[in-house]
Amino acid sequence: MTSRVGGLEILPPLSVDEERQLYPVITRGREAARQLSDGSLDVAQRRRLARQRQAGQEAELRLLQATCGLVRTRVHERGYRFGNEELEAAGVEGLANALRRFDPERGVRFATYANYWIVKLVNQAIQHQVGLSDSEMRRVLALEKLQRTHPETTYTPREVARELKIPLERARDVIASARDINARRYEPMAFFDDTELHEPPALDDAPAWVIGALKRLCGEDFNAFWQHSFRTTSLEELARARGITRQGMAKRLERCRAAVRASDEAQRLQDWFDRQ
Repeated sequence: MTSRVGGLEILPPLSVDEERQLYPVITRGREAARQLSDGSLDVAQRRRLARQRQAGQEAELRLLQATCGLVRTRVHERGYRFGNEELEAAGVEGLANALRRFDPERGVRFATYANYWIVKLVNQAIQHQVGLSDSEMRRVLALEKLQRTHPETTYTPREVARELKIPLERARDVIASARDINARRYEPMAFFDDTELHEPPALDDAPAWVIGALKRLCGEDFNAFWQHSFRTTSLEELARARGITRQGMAKRLERCRAAVRASDEAQRLQDWFDRQ
């Protein structure tokens, strides 16, 4: 049975090489679409450009379908059943937004870039479902961040008011809203605070010393370490793309982290990642 999300068929993720092969096709298709607006073209030119535009559109669809699994993964990570159609539709909208803005020349993988938009629109859909304003959602996120930081502590309304610097009655409302969100989840999970989320840096935008150090320390697992560090690809997705088990992928990433922590550049690298 074909698996779909938001009306799009979910296809297996592309390898790095397969994805890169699509980029020039997409770029030529977009340029052809722009040139087709010129009314002075002859019939032969228009046919050639129309073929390029069609090939570009097909490549974009292939890229979307191969990234659709990321939408379902992000919804599932937030504790919701796969059948939450509103959230999946929001994630697909984020995916489409990412595709419109995606520049293949930046050197970053599409899934890495799309993750920001998927998470952002899924979070907005959750906010709409529970009927919270932007400021109310920010307070709920602040409370969940506080709880993640000190999981051993059960905060009273007075303590929440003190920590968030809000009146006691508002603190009670925040706690109630957080409970309402968790009650809608398949299982309790920390909500991903997209106020801390931003588009991941393109490889070309990252300082050369960062890329050089990580490639030296991580070796062939550099790309996996980069994608997982910016939360753009799950362990399952990384493992599946490499034909290994989830446990095997986790061990490889842990070796990367250990190498980074033990290196002379550990603190400098940590400072850079903290700023991203």
